Amino acid sequence: MGGDLIAQAVRLVAQLAVILVAAKIGAELCERYLKQPAVLGELIAGVLISPFLFGSYIPFFEGGALFPQPVQAVGIPIPPPLFAVAQLAAVILLFLAGLETDLKQFLKYALAATVVAMGGVIVPFFLGTYLTVAFGVAEHFYDPNALFVGSILTATSVGITARVLGDIGKLDTPEGVTILGAAVVDDVFGILVLSIVIAISVAETHGGPINFKEIGFLGLKAIGFWVGLMVVGILGAPVFEKFLHWFKTRGSTVPLALAVCFFASCLAEWAGLAMIIGAYAIGLSLSSRPIAKELIESVEPVFHFLVPVFFVVTGMMVNLGAIGSMPMFAVAITIAAIIGKWFGCTTTALGMGFNMTGANRVGIGMIPRGEVALIVAQVGIAKGIIDQGIYGVAILMAFVTTLFAPIGLGPVFRRGGIGIRPKAKEA
Repeated sequence: MGGDLIAQAVRLVAQLAVILVAAKIGAELCERYLKQPAVLGELIAGVLISPFLFGSYIPFFEGGALFPQPVQAVGIPIPPPLFAVAQLAAVILLFLAGLETDLKQFLKYALAATVVAMGGVIVPFFLGTYLTVAFGVAEHFYDPNALFVGSILTATSVGITARVLGDIGKLDTPEGVTILGAAVVDDVFGILVLSIVIAISVAETHGGPINFKEIGFLGLKAIGFWVGLMVVGILGAPVFEKFLHWFKTRGSTVPLALAVCFFASCLAEWAGLAMIIGAYAIGLSLSSRPIAKELIESVEPVFHFLVPVFFVVTGMMVNLGAIGSMPMFAVAITIAAIIGKWFGCTTTALGMGFNMTGANRVGIGMIPRGEVALIVAQVGIAKGIIDQGIYGVAILMAFVTTLFAPIGLGPVFRRGGIGIRPKAKEA
């Protein structure tokens, strides 16, 4: 048993070594030669060293491939220990993003973020269900296939957008806080939509009634947890700051702050949300406190070590070979995912005080689906709701939209210009 554990640890360390080198090479090539954000290079590096591409050819000195292809045709294509490290990295990413966000700005644009999130859920969902029926993949709009494709399109990757906004220094702008706030609310709405789709699928398969009471409870629990955690976090931040300062042992502050962050992340997962939502809430709660600067400076080295792992692993989950059984449908859904999210979020942002410049930034920032869409697709195929063809469509959509944010967000911010209308600015 001990030997097996040591062997797993050695394999994990070797995998992390290759991932970190690949991440830095990809980031360097993108930043230096393509003038694109580093995260784009990390994502592409992940695709290249995935088990589905060149990863299965990288030898491990104890025998076999370093990144062997999964036994199952679909599912998480990476070992559980590596997946766990990637999730830890995502938690660190969102904790730091929360610390670097202006809390007053976030609260000021909380309503705008909620409205934008609604637009970013409703429009893509209906586009997805309509196209699934139009292409003959589903018989009617209540078909689980149609509903599930619609639900996949509602997702927004908080992690990818947070990284891009952080890299270009726009986390605390009106557009930045609105994008992150809307992405968080999207997670709550997405959980509710996914729960409804699964309930309808189960009812259709087994002929039973849809348990709307249970669905409503899940939705209320998710919304209540997010609001409650923010209230408790903001009100308790001064007390927590005093608690951290009570410890005089060198190096105590960051571990204790991360411990609270990890605990909140676990609670968020229990509430039906993603761990990163809890991490972001704790970081945001502490962002207005004097200790925030110390935490940012101390957490950044951990960020630079772990976070590239998350983006490379996200790229490694993309199985390009699963794309191809329905090419025209895949292209149509991918286009709908981009246009639907952009249109839904841009039009609602225009109604919430942003001008076209700011609304366009918000719309582009909400496009990436990333790991969120991949995980939703894996839930669908694991429960037998969708087949391999639709799974491949989801992979293409997630991959293309994930690359869209690093490429698109930088230029629209670099052009300059205020993103909010004068009245909104004065308010």
